[in-house]
Amino acid sequence: MTDLSEQLGVSPATIRRDLVKLEEDGLLTRVHGGAVVEEGDQPFAEVAEVRVSEKDVIAARAAAMVQDGQSVLLDIGTTAYRLARQLHGRRLTVITSNLVVYEELVDDESIELVLLGGMVRRDYRSLVGFLTEDNLRQLHADWLFLGTSGVRPGGQVMDTTVVEVPVKRAMIRASDRVVLLADAAKFPGTGMAQVCGPEDLDVMVTNAPVDAATRSSLEEADVEVIVAGEPGKAGAA
Repeated sequence: MTDLSEQLGVSPATIRRDLVKLEEDGLLTRVHGGAVVEEGDQPFAEVAEVRVSEKDVIAARAAAMVQDGQSVLLDIGTTAYRLARQLHGRRLTVITSNLVVYEELVDDESIELVLLGGMVRRDYRSLVGFLTEDNLRQLHADWLFLGTSGVRPGGQVMDTTVVEVPVKRAMIRASDRVVLLADAAKFPGTGMAQVCGPEDLDVMVTNAPVDAATRSSLEEADVEVIVAGEPGKAGAA
């Protein structure tokens, strides 16, 4: 903190205020004595082994929301992959930029599978770029199941990698109903780039009670918050 103050020629109080604002915007994380800028996504293979049972609970609840004959847009990420595993045998159209979802469903003849074009992110097994966004402008989905690296107390949906953000926003625009999939570790989670605000969501499915500030922000935006596994939570379509 003192080093920053000296280098920038401003008071420590000014530095502290600026760091608080940058953290609120999701651009860094404050630590004792300073701040760190968050890095990008971990490779898909590493993330896929983390909190598998929690993701499966969320995925099962999300899959129950979809009716046969509907179209489903699946985001990148490991929770979307766990959701894809729940869709086998269903009469659905699945649209995705997630290569692992494609590999999971490609041999399932009951599913009409649409793979978006784009540049390949090899480590995270996804397709991105203007080709992906252009494909999405030509498509429509009944449901989008959106992943995230973090949800801020104000309900903002964050991502750790800027290149994924335009694709996620294009997915939101292409969908009737947007469902955010977020396990307990995503509150507040990580992420330097804002994908959307709570006003762009219809439903959030999680596996644990949401902190009061985040729940309040979501409910003010009329987002239905579903805790997977809670009794009496019937699916909607």
